[in-house]
Amino acid sequence: MADNKDQSSKKPATQAVTGGRRKQWTGAVVNPPVWRASTHLYDSVADLRAGLSANEDGRFFYGRRGSPTQWSLAAALTEMEPGAAGTMLYPSGVSAIACAMLAVLKPGDEILLTDNSYDPSRSYADAFLKRMGITARYYDPMIGSDISSQFTDRTKAILLESPGSLTFEIQDVPAICAAAKQAGIVTLLDNTWATSRFFPAIENGVDISIVAATKYIVGHSDVMMGAATTHDKYWTRLRRTAQQLGQVVSPDDAYLAARGLRTLEVRLKQHEQSALEVAHWLKARPEVGKVLHPALPDCPGHDIWKRDFIGSSGLFSFQLTDGDEQSRTAFIDALTLFGIGYSWGGFESLALPVDPGKHRTATEWAMKGALVRLHIGLEDPDDLIADLAKGFEQFNRIAS
Repeated sequence: MADNKDQSSKKPATQAVTGGRRKQWTGAVVNPPVWRASTHLYDSVADLRAGLSANEDGRFFYGRRGSPTQWSLAAALTEMEPGAAGTMLYPSGVSAIACAMLAVLKPGDEILLTDNSYDPSRSYADAFLKRMGITARYYDPMIGSDISSQFTDRTKAILLESPGSLTFEIQDVPAICAAAKQAGIVTLLDNTWATSRFFPAIENGVDISIVAATKYIVGHSDVMMGAATTHDKYWTRLRRTAQQLGQVVSPDDAYLAARGLRTLEVRLKQHEQSALEVAHWLKARPEVGKVLHPALPDCPGHDIWKRDFIGSSGLFSFQLTDGDEQSRTAFIDALTLFGIGYSWGGFESLALPVDPGKHRTATEWAMKGALVRLHIGLEDPDDLIADLAKGFEQFNRIAS
């Protein structure tokens, strides 16, 4: 329906609706059908052999390289990231992070990770990469351009996460990427919180932008998927590494993710609006200390968020100043509209107890009191606030 050039002139909401819907993939219907196939057939041996020389989406080869259902989703995500050359799809966000690291690292290298990294990213770097002879070191997420002080001759990559998905510091991504580029170091960003809609990563200097598509892209809490998008310099390495590792997503999952993508714009705006309403209400509660929401002035890196981001999503944390494990548990257990579970980005609201101190090595988590992370879904915010008020009633009974 549209190629990358056509898409670049469209506004983001239109890109989300039209991206990847090329006529040769959709035929006479609106959405690309679900192509379930392992074997792709050729008209002749000559055609089979010719297929070996072409490795790009849009060319049938074998099921592991996808079919129109997967190609369409990958094309749509690429079209939504200004400056991108291609997107690889993975069966989870962690898989996308892991495979992207492997695409740019080799034994003897070193990778720097922000100290507010998603825990599975840390455990992968500390365990799996260590077994491969790759060293992981951590840096203060607020380091900015001073990141260059952390570089050694072995430093080959930096994994950023902005904001951190527990503590929500906003990093100076353009400054870090500029320093890395000058030193010949590749930058990878976990951009799940904002997506390319609220933070166009490659346009801001990032080499490989990664999302757990499980979250806002899918949007309905029913599919696991990851995606990594990059520019020309790293596209071939990213693609070949994924293929060598046998990474592929099912066409059924790709179909559901693409269907979710079409409503990304309206969902993100509602998540943003409702989360800000709840966050401001929490700030006024006597039981709450800090509210760690990047759009609020007292969140670390707020000025950078204001400078670089187009919006905010539905995930943030808040501090129960006098809370301990027992009272925090009572608060969360009393909630009825908030589910208790991992992940976020779906239509339902979630609450999770988080303890970031145990995941820090380069910096100390000094905030006192118990921390709760909320994902604000698509319910009416008045109902969510009423539910949280009931949680505070139970919290106060236990805390007193």
